[in-house]
Amino acid sequence: MNNHLLKKIESKSAVIGVIGLGYVGLPLALEYALKGFKTIGFDTDEKKIPILNSGKSYIKHIKKEKIQKAVKNKKFFATDDFSRLTETDVIIICVPTPLNDHREPDMTYIVNSGNVISQYMKKGQFISLESSTYPGTTEEILLPMFENAPLTQQISNKKFIVGKDFYLAFSPEREDPNNPKYSTATIPKVVGGVTQNCLKIALALYNQVIVNTVPVSSPRAAEATKLLENIYRSINIALVNELKMVFDRMNIDIWEVINAASTKPFGFQPFYPGPGLGGHCIPIDPFYLTWKAREYEISTKFIELAGEINTFMPYYVVDKASEILNKFRKSLNGAKILILGVSYKKDVDDMRESPSLKLIEILKAKGATVDYNDPYVPELPETRKYNFDLTSVELTKNNLSKYDLILLSTDHTNYNYKFINSASKLILDTRNAFERAGVKSEKIFKA
Repeated sequence: MNNHLLKKIESKSAVIGVIGLGYVGLPLALEYALKGFKTIGFDTDEKKIPILNSGKSYIKHIKKEKIQKAVKNKKFFATDDFSRLTETDVIIICVPTPLNDHREPDMTYIVNSGNVISQYMKKGQFISLESSTYPGTTEEILLPMFENAPLTQQISNKKFIVGKDFYLAFSPEREDPNNPKYSTATIPKVVGGVTQNCLKIALALYNQVIVNTVPVSSPRAAEATKLLENIYRSINIALVNELKMVFDRMNIDIWEVINAASTKPFGFQPFYPGPGLGGHCIPIDPFYLTWKAREYEISTKFIELAGEINTFMPYYVVDKASEILNKFRKSLNGAKILILGVSYKKDVDDMRESPSLKLIEILKAKGATVDYNDPYVPELPETRKYNFDLTSVELTKNNLSKYDLILLSTDHTNYNYKFINSASKLILDTRNAFERAGVKSEKIFKA
């Protein structure tokens, strides 16, 4: 057991390295920096480095004042020079884990991170993976890389021994951007170490910045915990999405039904329908387990069915849009449509897996002219799947009146729903936002 590393963590003299300065890695790096640890943020995106080192933020809900304080105190700086990993005692990996076109895990970012760490690894380091992934990733992909790291030549041509020469754990991220109640520091952290020594160091490290750590028996248990959390949500969201389509045919308002059911003080938790799933976790994580389960000859029917329903929702919304336009003798082909909100959830600038992008794609393919408005996304950036050359349209009375249909996809709090209703011809609301804002009108339809 490396008591030297434990002492460095407890005295806050350990240097923390965080790979990946996105929605997960940046807030975590700042927590350590503001708790007094020297923290180095690593990212391959060269554009982020000068922004962060000048004390600015490129993520809306991460305030620049927090970055400025960490930079001013000389506790945080960002770099794209991964050779500086040799300066760190702790390395935390917070990189994306997307799916490929066949809904199989794309492990490129984790593998690349593992390869670069193994190049600069030194004896006594602790490494933690936080990226959401399938059970077995930490021990099947990263562990062999680190055991056979090139620097093992320094210890008599023997392999690095996990739990003795280096330490490895998995601790799933639980970020919820812009959540007013919970932050990186206040969300309990599940931790699984490859060995008991690994777990002991992991707990000591995370206890420095997290209010409550939850130890589990292994990295596989920690990896599975993250998947269970998001599969639970995916399946329940799929359920209400399916019920929405059923109740729509029966002329029953799903929102009214959910509100009524929510009055039961036990045995029911409300989930809400929408135009599709967004964010990095819920649309993606369940399919990690689906893929891994095939190795054990198990078919994950619930997960796959939920995925099919949630993936279908943008198509359902477009069908509703066509149906509404048809009622007013207007074809979807040639119609002018304005989408309200392109971030995946309200009041953030996070567009990862946003269903709004799929809506734009489908509507354009069907011949509609599509624009969007989003107060947090002034122009649509290129993503892994999409590259739309669009900028946010200002919500003026004149602009709104030009569109045949206003399609609300993301229910941002600062939308003036009363004004939007007064200036628009037709509205399709996928979030029940107008009714929740007290706006009712014959030209508002729900999807």
